[in-house]
Amino acid sequence: MKRTEKILIIEDDPSTLRVIKTQLEMEGFEVHVLRSGVEALERYFDSGYDLVILGWMHNSLPGIEICRQIRISDQHTPIIMLSARRGEEAAIQAFEAGCDDFITTPFCIRELSARVKAKLQIYRRAKQKAYGKTGHRRIEIDGLVIDSKYRRVTVKGVPIDLTAKEYDLLHLLASNPGMVFSRRLLLDLLWDYNADVFEHTVNSHINRLRGKIEQNPGSPKYILTQWGIGYRFAELES
Repeated sequence: MKRTEKILIIEDDPSTLRVIKTQLEMEGFEVHVLRSGVEALERYFDSGYDLVILGWMHNSLPGIEICRQIRISDQHTPIIMLSARRGEEAAIQAFEAGCDDFITTPFCIRELSARVKAKLQIYRRAKQKAYGKTGHRRIEIDGLVIDSKYRRVTVKGVPIDLTAKEYDLLHLLASNPGMVFSRRLLLDLLWDYNADVFEHTVNSHINRLRGKIEQNPGSPKYILTQWGIGYRFAELES
């Protein structure tokens, strides 16, 4: 079945690149490949891609830096990062750089394919929700304004620069004031990542988000901690 999505693979290992490219082309995707990190950044914005698969190491530029540079101008396109590094620290670095999923190598190509399809489905739904014919929702709570159509956030009229994941996290919490979200649930909803060891990823994003939207991050007004469980958005007046 021919698909309309365009996928970019940035990977300097030829065998890994070949396996991924072959599988995704068999499933009907239009696949573009680049082995140089510097070239990838030079050419990335010349063409619109629906998803990026990014290797951790590149001779010219680290994958983490490529991810950060893409996220400066493109906060929406899903990025899946591949790495031979295992453990919590590598995954946290990848997520904080802006990736949407993290897969350790060696990996099952069918699992990677399934994750690609899942991320594309979420991406399509997000675009439909943000730009659909039914309009968009504007959330205004005690000086905080979230414009869902343009994914813009202001606090008392001051624009706030958020990463894609920080925005998604804030929007989810603010859309459900008073509802307690466990760290595990937030991982499942926003990262599709189920390992308990990575729950610190949520804490890191919450802390960074508080630092951007709270007047006093040490005594937050908007995003509150539910001790022993997770986080909730305060039930404030609109």
